[in-house]
Amino acid sequence: MRVPLVVGILALVIVLGVGLYVTDFTAYLGNDPATCNNCHVMDAVYESWYHGGHSQWAVCGDCHTPHDLIPKYFIKAENGYHHVTAFLFGDIPDAIRARESSRRIVQENCIRCHSETVSTMLESVMELDRYCFDCHRSVAHGERGISILPYRHEEEGK
Repeated sequence: MRVPLVVGILALVIVLGVGLYVTDFTAYLGNDPATCNNCHVMDAVYESWYHGGHSQWAVCGDCHTPHDLIPKYFIKAENGYHHVTAFLFGDIPDAIRARESSRRIVQENCIRCHSETVSTMLESVMELDRYCFDCHRSVAHGERGISILPYRHEEEGK
C-alpha cells in the first residue's frame, strides 16, 4: 500500500517540476513587464504602458500589486490562477477590465507614489468617491487606442 502512494507522490512532484520548468515559472515572481506581455492578449496593454507616461517610472507590479511581500505574492498567485484558467477554458474577455479588488490596489498605489501631490485632497472634507484613474485614465497606459494591433480596436468597437 505504501509503494503506490510513494510512486504517485513522486510522479506528481516530477510532473509539477517539469511544468514549472517548462513555463519558466520563476519569471512570474519578478517585476519584468515583458513577462506580463508573454500572453498575446496583453499586447495592447503592454504597448500602451510602454508609450505612456509611467513606463520610465513604474512597472506592472508597482501599480497592480501590493508592495508588502506576502500580499504581493498572494495577488500574483490569484491573478496567475485566473489567467491560467481563462486560457485553459477559453474564457478570455475581448476587453480586459480590472476587478474591483484590482482597482482598489491600483488606487492605493497611486496614493502611495503620489502622496505629496494628493496630501491636501486626502486631508480635505470633500468626499473622495472616485478612483484617481477615473480622471487620469491615460496617465499610466497612454491614450486609449494606442496599440501594435490597431485592428483589434475596430473589431471591439473602439
